Amino acid sequence: MKIIDMSDKNLAVVLVSGGLDSCVTMAMAMEKHSVALLHVSYGQRTQTREYNSFRAITRFYNIPETRILALELDLLRKIGGSSLTDRNIPVDKGDTNAAGIPTSYVPFRNTHLLSVAVSWAETINANSIYIGAVQQDSPDYPDCRPEYYEAYNKLVEVGTKPSTNIEVITPLINMRRSDIVKKGMEIGAPLQLSWSCYERNDKACGQCQSCRLRLKSFEAAGFKDKIDYI
Repeated sequence: MKIIDMSDKNLAVVLVSGGLDSCVTMAMAMEKHSVALLHVSYGQRTQTREYNSFRAITRFYNIPETRILALELDLLRKIGGSSLTDRNIPVDKGDTNAAGIPTSYVPFRNTHLLSVAVSWAETINANSIYIGAVQQDSPDYPDCRPEYYEAYNKLVEVGTKPSTNIEVITPLINMRRSDIVKKGMEIGAPLQLSWSCYERNDKACGQCQSCRLRLKSFEAAGFKDKIDYI
């Protein structure tokens, strides 16, 4: 049982996948809020490594277990439709600017994750939910667009108790990826503990779209990425 001070009026739930964006989002949320951290595994290829990265980040910040909730949603793996959850579908590699929805899109994933976050936030009286969505992904991922989060906040408003007041916050939504890296370095986020690769759990492949975006972002920001690549 998670024992959280429900009288804390400055409590925020932060979705932390273990990725770079969620790592920076968590660090930004901690500048303004007391945080409760939610990690959801959904059967993705790098589920084990992402969880380990999430745990390493929580240890870095000394987050107590009473403020950590780690869950599994196996339904997304069973539904499939994505190279992240179905090993029969190859992971996209190559041009990060290629048009169209990539195979790494997990159908309606963020809605599932946010639904869990809203349920927990309402239970523990948190007023904010932070998620590391980036608008730069919007041509690829429909649930990373600002209008999606505007619509979702309306759903939260009508779908929770009248006394509930929860807002989904996307602090990175309008930032360039190089600026996200710069922001993370500026506020001391442990980017070296985060994981972005879509394909491997040991060393990052360096070839999938997520690895390529990460490498380009660090290069543009003028920093060296300290995770291991094959």
